[in-house]
Amino acid sequence: MASAHNIVTGKRKNAIARVYLTLGEGSTIVNGRASDAYFPRETWRFIIRQPFTITDTIGKYNVVANISGGGLTGQAGALRHGISKALLEVAPHLRDPLKKAGFLTRDARKKERKKFGQKGARAKFQFSKR
Repeated sequence: MASAHNIVTGKRKNAIARVYLTLGEGSTIVNGRASDAYFPRETWRFIIRQPFTITDTIGKYNVVANISGGGLTGQAGALRHGISKALLEVAPHLRDPLKKAGFLTRDARKKERKKFGQKGARAKFQFSKR
């Protein structure tokens, strides 16, 4: 069982989610607001619910999360990663479905930096032969 001092972090792009998981009726609070209010798109809410759907634990745990950095898509991915890691600490027998779905692996993709002498990370300035 996760105690109040047990904080699990999930990361995606530049977003970092600190997740507290406790037994309860299934409420999710993100930065002091309900998750439906914080994540208005259904896609983001679906991403957050994925670990619970795969492990058949919908409505069994309350989630309180503090998320900082990144955009809403990165924050939703970070929250999914944090929830998955927290579920693993609470119930180690859920490792197989979470691992198979790829929720325990941190998505290491980040935005590539702009290079000097170029327009962007990969794009070059327009070349004129004449």
